[in-house]
Amino acid sequence: MPERRPRIPKLFISNFTVDYEAPFKRHLNRLEVEIGREDYRHLKRVERLDEPPTEAVFAAMDDITGRLLKTTQNNYNRDLLLKLDIRVYLDVAHYSIYYRLPDRVLRFVASWREHTLTRFFGEAPTSETGWHPCLSPADFEARFIPDHAGGVLLLRRAGECDPTLPLLTASHGPYDPHTLDVALFFLRAGKADAAMINLGFSGREPLTDENLEKLKGWGVPLNPSNIDVIYPYVNAKGHPLCYKLEEGFGRYVKILGGPAPELVIDIHGCVGTRNDDYRLIVGLGGLPPYPFPTELGQVQESGGVIHLHPGRRLRRGLAMLRDLSEEIYVQFCAAPRQGYQFALLGGLQMLGRRLDPHLEIKSLLAGEERTYLPAEDLRWLPGAGANAHQRIEARKLNPQVQCLHVEIPTAVRRRIALKMRELAITDSLDASVL
Repeated sequence: MPERRPRIPKLFISNFTVDYEAPFKRHLNRLEVEIGREDYRHLKRVERLDEPPTEAVFAAMDDITGRLLKTTQNNYNRDLLLKLDIRVYLDVAHYSIYYRLPDRVLRFVASWREHTLTRFFGEAPTSETGWHPCLSPADFEARFIPDHAGGVLLLRRAGECDPTLPLLTASHGPYDPHTLDVALFFLRAGKADAAMINLGFSGREPLTDENLEKLKGWGVPLNPSNIDVIYPYVNAKGHPLCYKLEEGFGRYVKILGGPAPELVIDIHGCVGTRNDDYRLIVGLGGLPPYPFPTELGQVQESGGVIHLHPGRRLRRGLAMLRDLSEEIYVQFCAAPRQGYQFALLGGLQMLGRRLDPHLEIKSLLAGEERTYLPAEDLRWLPGAGANAHQRIEARKLNPQVQCLHVEIPTAVRRRIALKMRELAITDSLDASVL
């Protein structure tokens, strides 16, 4: 069967040189923007300041110039910062980035984060808030936990939570648009009682065309791909910030209160293999500690076809995800060269096969780390390291916990976001009548 590869117009591919000596080799050709049609316009804005901050104000910020120059994957952007003598500062409290040039200052504002915090607290807090009642969803409380990377939003149902309901996590926050909407969709429907939302960037969000044109006009023509010279990809110790929610999992669960979760649903966004892809991919693990089919439910195999009847926790999670899409696939690895791919049937039984990822998995685009199964024309998930981090931390609290890493295509997340806007309008009309 011939491989079907998404085609990206050469016009939209941003060519840059990757530094192979750097600790992270990521080739981001704006796949999310050009094929997935992800909308990043609301994530951040850039502005030129009429009055630059004083020396005292800059001294109170974190100078992250050296960190960015050392870890960026894009040699063009590194050379540009050096050529223009740009110093980069992080205002930790407000999570703003300042580009300080000899004759001007530019500021990047995390507008999605600002809007999200204002939505729950009436303003963007700069310190820990404690628990505050939410206007929407009703009967929930919100709490802001600050850190050096944008902070974390915690949500929980007021009163006693149901320990059998899943804990929701949105580990990449702004990088995966509308994952907050998906979490709120489940909270509002009573399908979950608590959620953790990462409010910070991971240093991978492409620059939108609007911001790019502004920067060009101000003499800072950054390359829009692999944009890790604004919000950093790593912390001061050189560790990827994209894992902060997983690594702090135990701390956040403790702050949420209540028993350790039995089921965790980690919400992510992905680009499918086509624009109208509505298929959810549920990853159960592709790195140690490996899951095994017999741990997930009852297994029967005949002629290379595997039937898996999911156990209680897995079944509950899959049933909940059916609210997002009827097309769900479950993937995991039990060893480096022993992967499993299942389709979820109507009665929540799983039908699938065994595969060798080294032989059957291909890249969507040359140089990209986003993989898929050509035979099924389906994204391949188990290589994600985030799921392994989360499973390790979650099992410290509950050895029997089931963690589902869910990749939701753009079209599905957009539909949920639209539904949440409709519900918000209905709530507003009902409130005005009262």
